[in-house]
Amino acid sequence: MDFASATKRCLIWLGQPSTRDRQIMAAVGWNVRAIEADQTAQIGMRGNETVVVCIDTRSLDADVLSQAEQLALTHPDLPVLAIVDPRTRTDQDVQRLLRTCTADVSLPLQTNTLQRALEECSAHASSRSHGPQANAIDMLLGQSQAMLEVRARLHQYGPIALPVMICGETGTGKELAARALHELSSRAEGPFVAVNCGAMPTNLIQSELFGHERGAFTGATTRRIGHFESAHGGTIFLDEIGDLPLDAQVNLLRVLQEGSLQRVGGSQPVVVDVRVIAATHIDLHRAVDAGNFRNDLLFRLDVLRLQMPPLHKRGDDIELMAHHFLSDFRDDHPATIARGFSPAARRSMAAHAWPGNVRELLNRVRRAAVVATASMISEEDLGLDTGAQVASGLDSARVHAEHETLIETLRETGYNVSACARKLKVSRVTIYRLCRKHGLSLEQLRN
Repeated sequence: MDFASATKRCLIWLGQPSTRDRQIMAAVGWNVRAIEADQTAQIGMRGNETVVVCIDTRSLDADVLSQAEQLALTHPDLPVLAIVDPRTRTDQDVQRLLRTCTADVSLPLQTNTLQRALEECSAHASSRSHGPQANAIDMLLGQSQAMLEVRARLHQYGPIALPVMICGETGTGKELAARALHELSSRAEGPFVAVNCGAMPTNLIQSELFGHERGAFTGATTRRIGHFESAHGGTIFLDEIGDLPLDAQVNLLRVLQEGSLQRVGGSQPVVVDVRVIAATHIDLHRAVDAGNFRNDLLFRLDVLRLQMPPLHKRGDDIELMAHHFLSDFRDDHPATIARGFSPAARRSMAAHAWPGNVRELLNRVRRAAVVATASMISEEDLGLDTGAQVASGLDSARVHAEHETLIETLRETGYNVSACARKLKVSRVTIYRLCRKHGLSLEQLRN
């Protein structure tokens, strides 16, 4: 079994991180090691780790400060990250702490701001770098539970040179995830070759994948290097692997088993060193039952599995990405009038089923930015006004359920915003936004 060497990243958390804190840290590729007040002297620093100390100002007390001072004495090169509640930034103890920290990040934790703060800390770390910085993973936007899990899986799978099967609907970002796996691996400096198995002409698939020799068939006037040879030393991404014909599946299985291929019309084996990442939007197990996909090939490809969530299950990520896509469009087209989305447009985006997923959202936002005649994009600009009466009824039921769930969870948690956010698996900012949306006063509720 071939495992890529990669520096581990460890965050020494002084105090008790919440489940949500751990999930977000995992999503940006860091393992959390929580340290109790009486454990400081037992902290071990492993040679292959990039280590950062994390001080959470929500639990800033004498014990935490003592831990930080002891770590500074015993490990003076360790960078320190402060997690700061914006309401406490003016506190004198917090101000003194921030002057000694390498970087700080404000609550609520977001993967993009956290990533930048941790990269700043990593630049000061004495441990060796964990390798080239990935760009594709930063383009997988979202703070939903589903996307945090995807990002955490990418960091887990990236350094391990085993095949990965990426499953998910069309438009969910499977190729972007494959690029992220490549960039997080030891093969990042090698080629990344993406192949759409469903777009290749049936009579040329063998030649496209494995190459051919001169004279192998009519029209083969020169030797051709196939996609697998082009990916030597790197990663090959086989998109829509379920569309591959059975005869090509046989040859692909041979390459995976033997680590070599034979060009069409050739007689000598060609050794290839590639990591294979495959993707599909269909159920390959059903394809096996139907006789359209080889069972032995499925077992070879489906070693590590990554499930990309559909957009309609990603909650607030929809609006977050819509604003991001609009901002990018405005950067490229400064004359664009549109600057945001109307309340009706936001409600329509939340209620839409998004059969085309992220790709559909991107295209609708771009089109709306072009046709909009006001600063706020409307639901008509997005093309989401069809069936508005049905959507309105569903939206009304959704709002009512949201209100009841919020009230009930606040009551169960003693109207503690942090506890309510953890229970609902959202950020504190979302809880405050929902309270404003439903006209709820936390102060009155507590009294």
